[in-house]
Amino acid sequence: MPVIEEVIREGQLTFTFPLGSQSSKYDTCSHYRNQFNSAFGGTKAIDVVYATADTAWFIEIKDYRVHSHTKLIDLADEVALKVRDTLAGLVSARVHANDPDEKQLADTLLRKARLKVVLHLETPVCQSRTNPRGIDPANVAQKLKQLIRAVDPHPTVVDQNSIKPGMNWAVQG
Repeated sequence: MPVIEEVIREGQLTFTFPLGSQSSKYDTCSHYRNQFNSAFGGTKAIDVVYATADTAWFIEIKDYRVHSHTKLIDLADEVALKVRDTLAGLVSARVHANDPDEKQLADTLLRKARLKVVLHLETPVCQSRTNPRGIDPANVAQKLKQLIRAVDPHPTVVDQNSIKPGMNWAVQG
């Protein structure tokens, strides 16, 4: 799998990164799928990893416009597990990946001065006045902040209409 990409598709969403940037659909990487996924009785993976000059970005993508959230695990807990397992997987890939591009990307990400976690959350418009979005992004962000503060004290929950200025990618879908 090539490490240098401009466009990553996840379901109905298309993420566009600057030309020449290092981004990868981490959960489909050869090292993760063939070497690391079965470690420790099974692991989880963040959807997209992306490197900028000083930051490693972990982007988890959830689009509940298509399929509602039906997992028994809380969304923030699920993302926190994926962050933890992806960090461990990158350490493993840095040393043991068979694909030199994956090994190089892992090394690049692990050398960054900052790690930022982003949950890209698309929710359906619900008809209830008391719970118009179904899942409250602010509540998910608050719990996620508590769970992963040692990794990223300020994780972000966004949708395609609320991408922050420092996030230099675009999302359509």
